[in-house]
Amino acid sequence: MSVTFELLSTLEDVKWLIGFLDTWLKHIPLSGRNPVFQETLDVRPHLLVLNKMDLADVSDKKDLLEKLAKKGVKNVLFTDCLKQRDDNVKKVVPTVVELIESSPRFSRCENTNYCLMVIGVPNVGKSSFINSLRRTFLKKGRASRVGGEPGITKAVLTKIQVCGRPIMHLLDTPGVLPPKIESVETGMKLALCGTILDHLVGEDIIADYLLYSLNRLEKFSYVGKYDLEQPSDDIHYVLKRIAVKLRKTQRVKAITGFGNITVTVPNYTAAAYDFIRAFRKGELGQVMLD
Repeated sequence: MSVTFELLSTLEDVKWLIGFLDTWLKHIPLSGRNPVFQETLDVRPHLLVLNKMDLADVSDKKDLLEKLAKKGVKNVLFTDCLKQRDDNVKKVVPTVVELIESSPRFSRCENTNYCLMVIGVPNVGKSSFINSLRRTFLKKGRASRVGGEPGITKAVLTKIQVCGRPIMHLLDTPGVLPPKIESVETGMKLALCGTILDHLVGEDIIADYLLYSLNRLEKFSYVGKYDLEQPSDDIHYVLKRIAVKLRKTQRVKAITGFGNITVTVPNYTAAAYDFIRAFRKGELGQVMLD
């Protein structure tokens, strides 16, 4: 996943917009970026934070960094903000200070206070990232609400201090999706990673894409988790087995030649939701969708 960190250099009020803290989902470090931000990001120092690194397969990190470099992204950090101690989170403040000081246009030697804006698509961990910085540098609890679905942050919040030396504040912002998603597959990746509310796409459709992606990448841990005999491309069969294993059933009325009867059938929607949730929690292995 990933996060956009937008940097603002301030006096007591925000006077200079310095750059960006970019946070993105680690499963989709390429398709998970909002291209509309790029024009603004290009003219100011910014740091791309690839968050939730515990969920993604980063065995080919060099190739990923080369692809990002071709898109003009040179300053990248990998983080796992849910860990109590993440050494990469400790690198954020020094990296930000270095980026600002190396940019004469935005560096103000008389001002050592910084205000940074965190931007990105929904549900990439922007609030968790802010809380992680606050926990690391100030030894304080969370100051920004977090949740497992998009839309928890609904407005730009007041400045949240995350560091004392130097004095640094962050602004948490709502996630922003591009006005037009470039392809159906990119849209499915975004939906699978929870940047779009599940019911807007359909849990069964998202689950079907998840099964396709796992099979394509030869990630077959779902077979053992749900007691399947072998990998399958049939989402209805997989969801039925999940529903049976988890005892997710529902009673429905059926019309027969002998009258209406009530029968127990698998709850495919509940099974699909559990399948998707397991992926997002990392229970199906580390996966890189891009």
